[in-house]
Amino acid sequence: MLAAVNSVMAVSGAAGANTTNTLAAQTTQTAASSPFADLIGDAVGQVNQLDEQAHAAVTGLMTGSGVDVHQAMIATEKANMAFELALAVHNKAVQAYQSVMGMQF
Repeated sequence: MLAAVNSVMAVSGAAGANTTNTLAAQTTQTAASSPFADLIGDAVGQVNQLDEQAHAAVTGLMTGSGVDVHQAMIATEKANMAFELALAVHNKAVQAYQSVMGMQF
């Protein structure tokens, strides 16, 4: 997003280098302290953690290190459901973005 803002500012010629640098600094500060970005980052981290747990359970099952079939299947289904939910949220976000971009002002 920052690259898009900078390219628009550079093409329009409406702002000098100082304004562009100030805008970039403000955008970086806003992105760093955004609770929405933290929420998304945490959600992706949880999906990744569930995937790693499922991988470890399946590996433990295959090597015979004391993991039940039931435990491996539950871990795999948890990871699958978390991934499908993340994918659905992604698709809805893209759909919302496309509908906003299709609006005429």
